[in-house]
Amino acid sequence: MGLGKGSLSPSEHATYRDCATGALIHRMTAHPSIHHTPYYLNGSFLPDAGGLIFISYRTGRAQLYEVAPFPEGNIRQLTDGPPIHPFSPAIHPDGERLFYVRGGAICVLDRQTLLERVIVEFTGAQLGEVSLDPTGEWLTAAAKIGGTSGLVAGRADGSAWRLIAFPRTVIHPQFHPLEPDWIEFAADPAPRMHRVRRDGTGLECLYRHDNDEFVVHETFLGQTGDLIYCEWPRAVWRFGWQSRERTLITRFNAWHLRSNRAGTELVCDTNHPDEGLFLIDVASGARRRICLSESSNQGSQWRKSRYALAEDFAAARSTATGALSWMEVPTDTVYGPQWTHPHPSFSPDERKVAFTSDRTGYPQVYVVELD
Repeated sequence: MGLGKGSLSPSEHATYRDCATGALIHRMTAHPSIHHTPYYLNGSFLPDAGGLIFISYRTGRAQLYEVAPFPEGNIRQLTDGPPIHPFSPAIHPDGERLFYVRGGAICVLDRQTLLERVIVEFTGAQLGEVSLDPTGEWLTAAAKIGGTSGLVAGRADGSAWRLIAFPRTVIHPQFHPLEPDWIEFAADPAPRMHRVRRDGTGLECLYRHDNDEFVVHETFLGQTGDLIYCEWPRAVWRFGWQSRERTLITRFNAWHLRSNRAGTELVCDTNHPDEGLFLIDVASGARRRICLSESSNQGSQWRKSRYALAEDFAAARSTATGALSWMEVPTDTVYGPQWTHPHPSFSPDERKVAFTSDRTGYPQVYVVELD
């Protein structure tokens, strides 16, 4: 097996049938090390569905890899050197550029030439995953710079970057799919859902709740402009971006949520109990199991129905530096380690779902066929 940027390794692809549903599952990685998909809000497939990107620690550090063509192509290493933030990568709509965080910098990689460029760097910063607006022109990421929390936003060409400060930890900022001057973001702890314009104006809380209403994993409901979120572990809700009205979709222990583009169907994983990956019909709340995850789904807080407090971190003896869940610290025992969570996401043609499972003892990347 070659090591280093641009090196090729033989395909590790294998298939099997899920023992619960009979669905065809592709196992994409097999090396005895940590592998996982990018954070599920960004997805794993290239826009043409012809390739898949993933993160691997097979060199001892988190680096970015791809399999192309999907599913039996060789494995190509895309980055080397200092580790990247393992859950930060995002794919540009053109499929040729990949964005990710390394240290306090947001970087871009050309998939063809493997040339890397620093877009913007914040000295001494901790940054979360990168999120792109629908055009790929604007980027945002959660940030902690010195003693200031918030998010950073700016153009992919390196211009117009700013820090938008917020008094608590910020998690998972996302551009609105129809009004990309708006960014929705989560705050830790409650209340969770907020929005702000990318120029820093218009900051407001979208939904006020206390620490005992465990709102998690909010994201946009396809191209509808509304939000969906979990009230862990009880229910899935739709939240009107304009109306601020909540509509119950289903009472179910759905965990990480992702919508199709039309906003008619959701994919989710489950926990406590883990019953597998499901598709949820938004209109009726009806659900269909896709396959089992067989992942360990670690994190002590998921046994509770409230956010983690200081005493929870102390009791768990977490090695995380505070409640920075967006940092995805691999050894955190309160909300992670994140690579033990399936984090399902649709392929661009919405006929497949990529997910992570440590069912074999090491986290590996899988894709399940929906047909």
